Amino acid sequence: MQAVLCGYYGMGNGGDEALLATLLQMLPAQVTPVVLSGNPAETAQRYGVKAVPRKSLGAVVQALRQADAFIWGGGSLLQDTTSLQNPIYYGGLMLLAEAMGLKTVAWGQGIGPLNHPLSRNLGKYALRHCTAVSVRDRGSAAWLGRWQVPGVQAPDPVWALESEPVAGLWDLPAPRVAVALRPHPWLTEARLDQFAQALISFQRATGTCILLVPFQPVKDLPMAQYIQPRLTGPSHIYTLENPRQLKGLFRGVEMTIGMRLHALIMAAAAECRCFALSYDPKVSYLMADLNLPGFDLNPHTSNRPGRIRRLTPGQRIR
Repeated sequence: MQAVLCGYYGMGNGGDEALLATLLQMLPAQVTPVVLSGNPAETAQRYGVKAVPRKSLGAVVQALRQADAFIWGGGSLLQDTTSLQNPIYYGGLMLLAEAMGLKTVAWGQGIGPLNHPLSRNLGKYALRHCTAVSVRDRGSAAWLGRWQVPGVQAPDPVWALESEPVAGLWDLPAPRVAVALRPHPWLTEARLDQFAQALISFQRATGTCILLVPFQPVKDLPMAQYIQPRLTGPSHIYTLENPRQLKGLFRGVEMTIGMRLHALIMAAAAECRCFALSYDPKVSYLMADLNLPGFDLNPHTSNRPGRIRRLTPGQRIR
């Protein structure tokens, strides 16, 4: 049996690569995967699977014609916050796979925000005709309820990803705290400066080694490089391409301060303390589900980055 795997794969995002690695880990042995990837050569080399360019219509259609199933996800594929192109691209592929008679699975989906009527209609129609649907949070389950689409709510698949050790991590001074930020309009340069100052105070109060972890280096690395020179204590930037090593990093830290959803999931799976910076409902849902401390970056809320300094006043992290 051959299955086409569709997601934000091969785009340099550690969370989505972790989803792909988890899916490949979970697939039955009799299923031969074909991955739609932004970097087919890298995907094929890293995972030992066949991969085709996600933006080549001819290659995608050929892969679908040769397949028996289409697996869509996981991740936030049905959202139009970043662009209306997302639901059009992913919803269009799902509809195409359904029209070609493939078994279709929406796996580990995070649905929303969906601000445009076209996005909502595409998502509703595409999911209504799926063979099976699973979503990762209560907000996504609420969309299924509104659309009267049968499905199940299950934990994000990355909880189940196997981890690998990171060379040299344990040689860094303890305690270690991971920081995983991402660009967002709410995280302005002024607020990033506030965060950096709060992090400096936090490091002084707790005696920690700060590990800056860009999950999508092309976007996140400049932020890490902006913060690191301002830190007065030990620090290190980790850019890990292997998603299993990325998850393994969190087994070697005592705490994580994160915007990235999968940084928080990996940290929670490793049973280390978490402090969440929410920029999206998916992070807020995780905070509520796990009772995580943190604050909302929405400028209309009363949360302030200075709260980080008061997280463990006068105490060392153990």
